[in-house]
Amino acid sequence: MYIRVRIVTGYKESLVYEVPEDWHQDELSGCIVRVPLQTRQVLARVIEMMENLPKNIGNFTIKKAIAREPFPNDKHYWPFIKQLSQYYQIDELFCLRRIKQFLSQKEKQIIAEQSVSSMTEPEMVTLTPEQQTIYDKLAPSLQLNQYYPAILHGVTGSGKTEIYKTLIITTHKLQKTTIFLLPEVTLALQFERLLKEQLPADIPVRSFHSATSIKEKRITWQMLINQQPFLLIGVHLPILLPIANLGLIIVDEEHDPGYQEKRAPTINSKEAAIWRAHTNNIPIVLGSATPSMHSLYNVQTRGWHLFKLEKRYAGAFPTIKTVSLLAKQKQRNFWISADLETALAERLAKKEQSIIFLNRRGYSFFMQCKQCSYIPTCTACSVSLTVHENNRLSCHYCGTSKELPTSCPACNADEKKLLKRGIGTQQLVTILEKLFPYARIGRADLDTSSNKKIWKQTMHDFSSGAINILVGTQTITKGYHFPNVTLVGIIWADLNLHFPIYNASETTLQQLLQVAGRAGRTHTSSLVIVQYMAEHEIFSYLDERQYCNFYAAEYARRQELGYPPCNRLIELALKHGDQAIVEHESQLLAKIIKQHLTPSIGMLLGPSKPPVHMIKHIHTRKLYLKGPNMQKLLALIQQSTPKGLKSTIFLTPNPLQ
Repeated sequence: MYIRVRIVTGYKESLVYEVPEDWHQDELSGCIVRVPLQTRQVLARVIEMMENLPKNIGNFTIKKAIAREPFPNDKHYWPFIKQLSQYYQIDELFCLRRIKQFLSQKEKQIIAEQSVSSMTEPEMVTLTPEQQTIYDKLAPSLQLNQYYPAILHGVTGSGKTEIYKTLIITTHKLQKTTIFLLPEVTLALQFERLLKEQLPADIPVRSFHSATSIKEKRITWQMLINQQPFLLIGVHLPILLPIANLGLIIVDEEHDPGYQEKRAPTINSKEAAIWRAHTNNIPIVLGSATPSMHSLYNVQTRGWHLFKLEKRYAGAFPTIKTVSLLAKQKQRNFWISADLETALAERLAKKEQSIIFLNRRGYSFFMQCKQCSYIPTCTACSVSLTVHENNRLSCHYCGTSKELPTSCPACNADEKKLLKRGIGTQQLVTILEKLFPYARIGRADLDTSSNKKIWKQTMHDFSSGAINILVGTQTITKGYHFPNVTLVGIIWADLNLHFPIYNASETTLQQLLQVAGRAGRTHTSSLVIVQYMAEHEIFSYLDERQYCNFYAAEYARRQELGYPPCNRLIELALKHGDQAIVEHESQLLAKIIKQHLTPSIGMLLGPSKPPVHMIKHIHTRKLYLKGPNMQKLLALIQQSTPKGLKSTIFLTPNPLQ
């Protein structure tokens, strides 16, 4: 007997091998085998079994396969992978290559503390009546092996995690594995520590992400082969693993764009998790204080189940106050309104803590010459350089860094003419230190969270009360519980509302509500001060209990303009090192698509130059296709894309901007 196989890495074409006599035919379909290739042994997947050699095999010597590779016996895995590969138009072996890569490569530096489990016995999970009602509705689908998509819309601090823990315990009692997805590695590490401490000791808690050691990943892989039940935590990778006894998927912070991978193929792990749950006939719980428009649309149109937690587990909802930065009022610094300065002083006097939020790291946005308007830009990327407090200009895309100029490179104007525009977290710390010299002020942004020791110390100091005021970016908007925080100040609330993306209002409001939710989690009185440059209608929804009203208003706009979730959207990004080539080929592709496009399929937008159209000397042009049916759009792209293009095309269905 013979088998036709696809080599996991390095070959697109299939190869034929002879099967050893002791191999059973019924165990070979789709399995992973080790075969000889030139002077080495490689992994391959069996795609066909044959009694006789094909006639067109030629005069090649047919070698014998060496061994069957241990692989989790997940009957649903390859149907799921086939669906995923067709949707993202990638090779079916991509996920297998990635698993192999992550089982062999060196791990990255862990960016948050990964503590060992507590030796104390975990407390029993006690649900409130509101939580118990939701659990009772979800639990039967675990017993029945039933696809049950559920949105858990719980206000910040409402105890969504308690429901998660109870479902995980029930799933483990059924000898099944739970996947728990989180949108960031720092959050995954935090929940791994938390659940190791709070779940019963007989439930193994495993992680599988970029900060997990190779040794730990290999232990997890062996547990998958042995079909041991456990809790698997991660961001993107868990959903790509074969799991024979998968019983439940939980997606926390399901609205977060972090679930969409930044590098091609830009797989959306949340979407993949939904398909996985459907393929395996198991429940999936998607939790958030600010559910995505897509999820609420699926409740409205596809019969998904919506459960609400409307009461905080402890504490009370904060008071929301909006303040215009452009209003004429006496204040010592433009970026800190009189209201915010007074509120900070009051919290310091009462020994309570405050969070100051700005979605921008660095010292200030950019430098500009007052005399000739020159702005220093990155030579490798189409962005201005960000000013940092160490007297350096840095690019946040490629990492280029250089000294601040002492005179204008364009007109030679002296240093006094070089103005620093905008505001960053480093500058905010400096401003607050001058306003409150007796306060202890910390910073939490990407610059600090990427350093394990600094991040660990900052989180410890703020949790223990050693830091009075924490200045941070989106790294602190979700997941963290700081009991003594009674004030959140949002420096520039409308900063992200002016980017040219269709869902700017949704993502901005979600971020504002998430950071506002850090206030008053154990206090009956707390305050959120929202500062802005320009008034915007989303500010009328800053009470998170009004979030569903925002959905209704935003849905009407999306419907009128034909954007998701009312329509499907595909982004095509063409990239090349030569600007002329990518410009010409994007125009050519658009022309061919238009020739095949009909009104019933949809419409084409672009090609256009994105705001950041060059990164590391690679130029980008983008096209967008939108229409009612994703499969028709994908088929159109396959039909229209010419062969021989020099540009690389990256496809992203339903991009999360």
